[in-house]
Amino acid sequence: MNVIRSALFALIFYGWTVIAVLLSFPISLFGTGAIRGWAHAWCRFHRVLARGLLGISSQVEGAPPEGVALVAVKHQSMFETMEMVLLLDTPAVVLKRELADVPLWGWVVRRYGVIPVDRSGGAAALRRMMRAAEAAVAEGRPILIFPEGARAPVGTAPPLQPGFAGLYRALGLAIAPVAVNSGRLWPARRFVKRPGVVTFRFGETIAPGLKRGEVETAVRAAINALEPEALSAA
Repeated sequence: MNVIRSALFALIFYGWTVIAVLLSFPISLFGTGAIRGWAHAWCRFHRVLARGLLGISSQVEGAPPEGVALVAVKHQSMFETMEMVLLLDTPAVVLKRELADVPLWGWVVRRYGVIPVDRSGGAAALRRMMRAAEAAVAEGRPILIFPEGARAPVGTAPPLQPGFAGLYRALGLAIAPVAVNSGRLWPARRFVKRPGVVTFRFGETIAPGLKRGEVETAVRAAINALEPEALSAA
């Protein structure tokens, strides 16, 4: 049954996503607010479909930050990338440049206002990332980042990407860490999902101005709070 549900989910969600991307072009004529509202509607559709078809819902522990912050989230599946957009106030999402360069789709996400990261682009790429991040902060938007980079399988606690500490230091923002356990139901790089409840645990705010080693240790512990065995073994 989970195989059938997962197949139906993929067919409906990705089929609608193609239509949503095409519709975003005329919608964008009404301004940035319209395209952001349309993106949020797409995320809400994902939430409803995941709950109604896959039986996957979410619960939130703690409180999302108010105003501008660097929101660092554990990354185990696509599920949290969609849910976090709804839990925050129009976040600027840090994502791989390759995703922002996908034809049509890339144009839409850039209009929404993301922060593309080119990990092989050197100093010039870093400056472009910082300009995009500073523009988001000037708008009063939180910055959503998955500091581990790629999706991490359940039971693992990989090191944080080196650019995370640099972004933290340059922006001077407090960090709101978020632990997630979506991988139990929505395993990385696997097609079949199973029903259940995903927990989003907002940890204590981490103050700006810490040294790299201190902030990485604090963030890594907080985002892996639902993976204690992995953290102790790392």
